[in-house]
Amino acid sequence: FRMLFLLILCIGGSSCNKNEDSGHPLRLWYNQPAVEWTEALPVGNGRLGAMVFGKTGIEQIQLNEESLWAGSKLDNNNPGALSHLHEIRQLLLDGNIPKALDLSNKYLLGTPPRIRSYQTLGDLFINFDSRSTKVEDYRRELDLRTGIALTRFKQNGEKYTEEVFVSAPDNIVVIQLRSERGSINASLSLRRERDAIVESGENTLVMKGQIIDQDSPESGPGGAHMRFAAKMTAKATGGTITAQGDSLVVRNASALLLLLTAATDYNRELLNYDRTIDPLLLCEEILGKAEVRSYSNLMNDHVADHQALFDRIDFSICNVTQDTIPTDIRLRQVIDGKDDPHLVELYFQYGRYLLMGSSRAPGVLPANLQGIWNNHLEAPWNSDYHTNINLQMNYWLADVCNLPETMDPLIRFFEKMMVPGRVTASQMYGCKGWTMHHNTDPFGRSGLMDGIQWGTFPMAGPWMALHFWEHFSYTNDTAYLREQAWPILKGSARFVLDFLSEDKKGQLVTSPSYSPENAYFMPGTTNPMQLTYAAAMDIQIARELFMVCCSASEILGEEPPFRDSIRTAMNKLPPTRIGRNGTIMEWIEDYEEAEPGHRHISQLFGLHPGTQITPETPELYKAAASTIERRLAHGGGHTGWSRAWIINFYARLLDSEKANDHLLMLLRKSTLPNLFDSHPPFQIDGNFGGTAGIAEMLMQSHAGYIQILPALPSTWKNGHVKGLRARGNFEVDIYWTDGKLKKVVVKAFDNQYCKIKYQSKIIEIAVEKGKSYSFGPRLEI
Repeated sequence: FRMLFLLILCIGGSSCNKNEDSGHPLRLWYNQPAVEWTEALPVGNGRLGAMVFGKTGIEQIQLNEESLWAGSKLDNNNPGALSHLHEIRQLLLDGNIPKALDLSNKYLLGTPPRIRSYQTLGDLFINFDSRSTKVEDYRRELDLRTGIALTRFKQNGEKYTEEVFVSAPDNIVVIQLRSERGSINASLSLRRERDAIVESGENTLVMKGQIIDQDSPESGPGGAHMRFAAKMTAKATGGTITAQGDSLVVRNASALLLLLTAATDYNRELLNYDRTIDPLLLCEEILGKAEVRSYSNLMNDHVADHQALFDRIDFSICNVTQDTIPTDIRLRQVIDGKDDPHLVELYFQYGRYLLMGSSRAPGVLPANLQGIWNNHLEAPWNSDYHTNINLQMNYWLADVCNLPETMDPLIRFFEKMMVPGRVTASQMYGCKGWTMHHNTDPFGRSGLMDGIQWGTFPMAGPWMALHFWEHFSYTNDTAYLREQAWPILKGSARFVLDFLSEDKKGQLVTSPSYSPENAYFMPGTTNPMQLTYAAAMDIQIARELFMVCCSASEILGEEPPFRDSIRTAMNKLPPTRIGRNGTIMEWIEDYEEAEPGHRHISQLFGLHPGTQITPETPELYKAAASTIERRLAHGGGHTGWSRAWIINFYARLLDSEKANDHLLMLLRKSTLPNLFDSHPPFQIDGNFGGTAGIAEMLMQSHAGYIQILPALPSTWKNGHVKGLRARGNFEVDIYWTDGKLKKVVVKAFDNQYCKIKYQSKIIEIAVEKGKSYSFGPRLEI
C-alpha cells in the first residue's frame, strides 16, 4: 500500500447574501428549565465543568473537576503473562480457542482487572425565596460564541437574569445573578453525596473531601485516595450575606456574584495523587487573584479568550436560520423528518465548543468518555479513557477544526503513559517500547482490563501513537515531532516489532488479538469467540504506524537501521483481504460474524481514520462500502459514536448523500435535548466524531492533496466554511453556490508546494509562508 500522506512538500462558494459571514446565531435555547441532567447546558474551561439547569425555584449547577477520580496508581499487569504467552499463541495458531481463552483468563487478565470511576464534584444549589411560583418570559440559552449560559425570566413582575461561564484565564466558575428591584433572596449550598464536608464562613462556602474506596478484587485496594476541595466566594450588591450552618443566606441584593473553583491533589507528572499538594490552598490562591476583579473584567477576559479559539471557523449552510424556534423543538422536528441545515451548523460548532471545554489549559487531562461533564459517582463505563476507538474519536476534530491547543493535554498525558506502558510491554509481552490495552485512567493503568473478550487489545497504544503524527502532519512542526511525537511513535513501533510473531504461513501477525468488540464462529461451532490472532484492525494499525514512522525518521534524519527493520516487517504483514460475501475480512480467516450488525466496524480502520483503503485500491474501496451496507442491514450504527464513524466512512467513500443521511440519523436517533450524544446513555465521542465527519464532508487532506468539497450533500446547496486546517500546515476557506465550488482560498504557513483537488482536477503550486492564494471553480488563480 502507498503511504498517502508521505509527500510532505505537497501537503506539508458563495453566501446567501453579499456578506460572506453567516451571521447565524449559534445558540442552544429553551423555553423551560432543565428537568433532567441531559437537558442542562454545559460550560467548561478544560479543567472545571458545570451543567446549568436554569431553574427558577431551586437553581442547580452540577460541578466537575477533571482529575476527581476514584482509585490509585498501581501495576495491574498479570505476573503470569510472559511465561504463558508462547503457549497461548500456539493454541491460537492451532485453532484451540477455548483452551487459549482459559489460559488468557488466568494469565493475561489484569490483576486487578478493572478501574474505578471519574466522579462528580457535587452541586451548587441556589434556593430562591419566592412569594409566587408564576414565571413569565422564560428563556434559557447557551451562546457558543461567548461560552456563556444565560437564564432570564420574570417573576412577580420583576426581571431576573443569571449568567454562568467557566473562565480559562481566571480558572474559575463565574455566576452572576441580577434583579431589577434588589430582591434576590436565596440560600446557597454546596452538596455532595459522600466523602465531603461543607462549611460556611464570611461570604464563603468551602467543601473539603477525600474519596474513600472499599477494597475490591475487581479494581484494587481501597482506602483514602484522592483529596479534593472546592471554595466559593459570594459578593452582593445592595444586600447582605450571612453564614447560616453550612449555607450562605442572601437578602435583598440587586446583584450577586459567585466565584467558585475546585482542585484535587492529582499530579500528572506522577500519574497519581501527591500529598504535597493542598487542594484548598490551590483554591484559595486561584480565588485570591480573581475576587479582586470586577464581573465585567472577568467576563470580558473570558469572552476574548474563548473567541480567540472559537471564532477561527465560520461555517454556514445558507438556508434560513431556525433560531426563532427553541432547540429542543427543532431537534424534535428533525426527528420527525424535517430538514434543518442550521441545526447542522450548530451541531458542528457545538462539537468544537465541547472539545474546547473539556481539553485545554488550564486542564491537564484529555477529554474522557463524557468530556468533563459527569453527574455520577459511578459513571457509565467509569467515564474512562476507552482506547479501542472512543478516546481516539474524541480528537479526530482537533486539528482539522482549528483547535490544535486541545491536543496538548492528550500529548502530555501520553508522554507520561509511556512509563507504565513500558512496564506492560516488558512484563506481559517481553517487548521493548511501550503499549497499553483498551482503557485507562489518570493513574496510568496499562494492563489488560475488564475481560479477555473486551480488553485483549495491545494495539491500542499504537493506535493512540498515530494521533501524535497526525498533529505533526497539520503543523509541520519538526521541533514538536522530534521532542514529543517521535519518542511516542518510536516506542510504539519498537513494541509492535517485538510483539509480532510468525504464523504458519510465515506472515508476521499480532497475537493474542481481537477485533473490538465483535465475535465470530469457528467453523462447525455455535459458541461465539473473540480471542484470535491478526485481526484486520491490528494489522492495519501496524501498517499505518510503520508507514508514519518511516516518514518521521526520514524527516528527522534519524535511525536508518530502525527504518529498515520497519520496512522489512511491513512487507511480511498479512494483506487486507476481501471475504466470500464481498466485504473486508474482519479476522485472519473468513469467519462468520456472531453479530453482523455490530457497532464496531474495526476492519475499516484502513478507510478511516487510516489511509490504506482509497480510490487507488478500488477492490478494497468497493468492499469497504459493502462492509458498511452489511453492518447497516443487520442493525448497525445503533450507538451514537458508531453512527458518527459511519459519517466519516461515507465521507471517505465520497458518498455525500449517505454521509448526510447518517448525519441526520445521528441527530434523529442519538442526540439528547441539550445536543449531547447518546450511546445511550450520554457519551461525548459521538459529538466529536459527528463534527469531524462534517469536516471530512467539506474537505479532506489525508491523500497527499487538499480535496475540496469531497462529499457535499445536495441539500447544502449554498454556503461557505472558513478556517479549516489541512495537513501540510494550511488554512482553507471554501465558498460554493448551487452545489458547485465558487472559490477556495488557501493560506500557507510554510514555504512549500501545495496540491489541491476539486472533482477530477488536481493542481500543484509553490506557495510562500504567510501568503493566501485564491482559486476559482476550475482551480485557476
